[in-house]
Amino acid sequence: MRDRPSGIRTSQLDPHARRILERAELEGIELIRFLYADHGGVIRGKAASRSRLAERLGTGIGHTVAMMAMNMLDQLQDVEQLGPVGEVRIVPDPATYVPLPHAPGAAAMLSDLRRPDGSPWEACARTFLKDAIAELATEGYTLVAAFEPEFTLGRRLPDPTGGPDRLVPLDDSLCYANIGFDTAHDYAVKLVRALETQGLRVEHYHPELGPGQQELSIRHAPALRAADNHVLFRETARGVAMRMQMWATLAPKPLADQAGNGAHLHLSLWDDKVNVFGEDNDVRAAFIGGLLAHLPGLTALTCGSVNSFRRLAPRTWAGAYAVYGPDNREAAVRVCSALGESGEPNLELKTSDSSANPYLSLGAVIHAGLDGIRRGLDPGEPVGVDPDTLPGRYPRLPASLGEALDALEADEVLMEALGPLRRRAYVAVKRSEAAAFAAHDTAYELYHHVRAF
Repeated sequence: MRDRPSGIRTSQLDPHARRILERAELEGIELIRFLYADHGGVIRGKAASRSRLAERLGTGIGHTVAMMAMNMLDQLQDVEQLGPVGEVRIVPDPATYVPLPHAPGAAAMLSDLRRPDGSPWEACARTFLKDAIAELATEGYTLVAAFEPEFTLGRRLPDPTGGPDRLVPLDDSLCYANIGFDTAHDYAVKLVRALETQGLRVEHYHPELGPGQQELSIRHAPALRAADNHVLFRETARGVAMRMQMWATLAPKPLADQAGNGAHLHLSLWDDKVNVFGEDNDVRAAFIGGLLAHLPGLTALTCGSVNSFRRLAPRTWAGAYAVYGPDNREAAVRVCSALGESGEPNLELKTSDSSANPYLSLGAVIHAGLDGIRRGLDPGEPVGVDPDTLPGRYPRLPASLGEALDALEADEVLMEALGPLRRRAYVAVKRSEAAAFAAHDTAYELYHHVRAF
């Protein structure tokens, strides 16, 4: 292959990079998006041209540090070290390269935010998850995970009264109804093909409870890959819809009076080739104990928006109480039965949605569970009923983003894990969102969450 215009010879690149350059030429890729998730939960990035890709694989693309102080309304917050002075690089991970079938001529890579000298930057969310995975490994464990996302498919139309645009669902079919499959069939097939092209293995798909609501699950993977997969899923679900003149939103509650969209987080812990969660034991119990102990503060990271707390309500199967139980879909932590002979039991965290930054969310879950293991925390007795039927007996999770942030700031383990810069930035961004939406009506909140997620 010929030398690149940047002056870097392909022989100087590692095998991953060489394969990417070859693929980009063969597939007619002109722009390669370097994507990352910010503290507002928004997926952002910059794109390199194919002609400069060889260089940018090594150097990344320059980026202002201030973007990690931007909230989901594009309002920059006053956070020390995240102002107009300072530079980071968006550095792609070559192993994550995928073409984007819904955007012909484009490809993407998931990226880390690094200092100009190449060292890790303490506000990078993907690095936070990497560090959590490394910390878990010191105890001899690896985590396998999968997000189970729901989303609403419809059309974004102008409001007839002049207010913000509104989402009109694609259909009003019933939960799991075959007519729902037929209505969304063309979209669903295009989405599955686009995901499979990117290496995301589709597990199952069905029309869900709410109008236009869909659920499509991706096969579990090691923790970092699972978070990367969820970013690609989010952007692909929306991108395919746009190409079909529709709108897909993963916002937790895009329609105030209808079912919400979760992204339940499935987890299994492995010791070599053994699933530690495969049976009831002290390690599984302690991991659950850690999740429950930290769940009030953890919720600020796994349910990361004002809109999340419209969904996180009792009797909605969202897990509004800090309890666990076998196949209890009203418990925040569900102990899932194995599915079929090849299935593996796992834990399902129901207090999770797609407005969260998946790297911060999954990293914080690891830290919470790891704290439970190290301290041998007792989760108490499993709950086999809807906890809302026994008022006052079980702890209710925060009812607003503000309450969740209060709990996060009071949680020494999670705050220490986040580190000084990241926790200052995250809390500032989320406090600003809570204040901004409190000053506006419901239509304003729904519109901006539908747009962002």
